[in-house]
Amino acid sequence: MVTAGSRVLVTGASGYIGGRLVGELIAAGYQVRCLARTPAKLDAAAWRADVDVVQGDIEGDLTAAVDGVDAIYYLVHSIGEGEDWSEREAAAAANLRDAAAAAGVDRIIYLGGLGNDETGSDVRLSRHLESRHRVGEVLADGPVDVTELRAAVIIGSGSASFEMLRYLVEVLPVMVTPKWVDTRCQPIAVRDVLRYLVDVLSVPETAGRILEIGGPDVITYRQMMAIYADAAGLRKRVIIPLPVLTPRLSSLWVGLVTPLPRALARPLVSSLVNEVIVHDDAILDLCPGPRLGYRESVDLALRRVAERDVTTRWSGASTEAVAGPIPTDPDWAGGAVLQDVRERVVHATPEVVHRTTLGVGGTRGWYSGDWLWDLRGFLDKLAGGPGMRRGRRDPDRLGVGDAVDFWRVETIEPDRLLRLRAEMRLPGVAALEWEVEPLPDDADGPRCRLTQRATFVPRGLWGRAYWYGVAPFHVFVFPGLIDGLTRDAEAAPT
Repeated sequence: MVTAGSRVLVTGASGYIGGRLVGELIAAGYQVRCLARTPAKLDAAAWRADVDVVQGDIEGDLTAAVDGVDAIYYLVHSIGEGEDWSEREAAAAANLRDAAAAAGVDRIIYLGGLGNDETGSDVRLSRHLESRHRVGEVLADGPVDVTELRAAVIIGSGSASFEMLRYLVEVLPVMVTPKWVDTRCQPIAVRDVLRYLVDVLSVPETAGRILEIGGPDVITYRQMMAIYADAAGLRKRVIIPLPVLTPRLSSLWVGLVTPLPRALARPLVSSLVNEVIVHDDAILDLCPGPRLGYRESVDLALRRVAERDVTTRWSGASTEAVAGPIPTDPDWAGGAVLQDVRERVVHATPEVVHRTTLGVGGTRGWYSGDWLWDLRGFLDKLAGGPGMRRGRRDPDRLGVGDAVDFWRVETIEPDRLLRLRAEMRLPGVAALEWEVEPLPDDADGPRCRLTQRATFVPRGLWGRAYWYGVAPFHVFVFPGLIDGLTRDAEAAPT
């Protein structure tokens, strides 16, 4: 039996739900271990000092991760990561199931998705929801008791569903939508999801069961959009459903208008044709407690955004595998390296200069040629990439793994280095970094050298053609970027 004080393993701790769940488990008295491919991604978390971290991959050897744990939270997915993502999800689940069985784990808790998969259902489950259900089946096909929580649309600051809804409503006063706009769903507040995830662990009756969770409101996506517009103080939106507009086509404009890349938008949008409502509310008796309504959830999410109190975001984890090594990687095997390198002497301390580089992107922009950055982001969205709409989780704080527009933070070395890695669609691999080197003081006080390095490892002839094709724009963009950082650093308080 799992009780307070037991050791639990959280997979997906750098993700949207996992990053929030860890703190809740600690508060409930559990000892927490986190599995992370890149442990540095967890360094900025408020709970980092209170957990054990094991480096590893859900598809690899899990012996060290599962050793001595009483329960495991399975909160990972591969949606959007290549064409075979659903097969990879099933294989990863089987790998953890077998490792848990070998280690004598008492319970696995899995967060899946609602949807009627019974024979005779009017609408076949989307590939996304089918995969979510299949993962639950794979996990349960073993000796370890599994508690599967099936949730509908999760509403909270930074969730993929909330961000998609938010951008669609705010950007488009008139929307042409597929018929899924009138599909019913039962949205649930992220805080209620977290409460259920924690509560089921201490309730033995939840073991070996599939439990459906949702909020108190059953509404359509059209109603969700209308309520959001009212909560955000926007004029009433005009929604025009077109039966001929398929989910595949609608995912294209969702990918253009919202921060979600096409690879993630497509499976999510395809799931909107499925009615996701609770048919069995046993969870209300097993884990009683108040639930937030949809309007309350939206109000809370908007308040968190306004207060910059968004602890995790959907973009906290990459939606696609990185395209390959760059020269800064330890295993880089050589090849062509194209660079744009600029240096400035900055009259400020290394701490101040480094802190200034950590504020780049998002609402602050890129100091020079912002319209060129926006244009590149738009073209990236057309190609199915993330574009510029992801922004940043926080305008001042940055951690390894955070998204910054169409970049992701790869390395942070305090007072010395910030390296971003491109996640845009490219015929190669790109990185952008700022290195700070202290210099002897002069009559004006402390000094340091700031080196800005844009690196591109091209893939074939087309990769080289791309670099030299955009090189003329570098003349406008990169000098202005380092000059802007220099200016802000020298003006910043010490």
